[in-house]
Amino acid sequence: MNSLDKFDCAILAALQADATLSISGLSEKVGLSSTPCWKRVKRLEEEGYIESRVSIVNRDKVGLPVTVFVSVRTSEHDEKWLARFAAAVVALPEVLEFHRMSGDVDYLLKVVTTDIAGYDRFYKKLIKAARLTGVSSAFSMEQIKCTTALPLELISHGVPA
Repeated sequence: MNSLDKFDCAILAALQADATLSISGLSEKVGLSSTPCWKRVKRLEEEGYIESRVSIVNRDKVGLPVTVFVSVRTSEHDEKWLARFAAAVVALPEVLEFHRMSGDVDYLLKVVTTDIAGYDRFYKKLIKAARLTGVSSAFSMEQIKCTTALPLELISHGVPA
């Protein structure tokens, strides 16, 4: 399944919390000397465990306080339609996440925008993108939890659960 040991997971957890850590700071946190720590970080990057390092920007401070979860239903389910729809949705900068779902909803989008008028502009672009059966929007009233950190403590490190 994965080839991560406890040091790899400790490195990933520390970088999820603070991607700006220096190798010396990281090695101190995880209990390795600098060279082995640096080699592990390089391997984790090369093997795709670390996809990128980013800064998380405060949405409110930059003027994007509105989060909307958009459920999309369609009667179209062929590959050509999906390719066209996916390309159009991926190109919309308001879309932070785009998921193909099971159940009653075909696609779920997480959208950020400036205000209700901003969402209306987004909605009009979305419905032009492809033929849709239904679009339902749920506005987030309050964000109670938001994290980008994966719960690495849930995976085993070569030890049976």
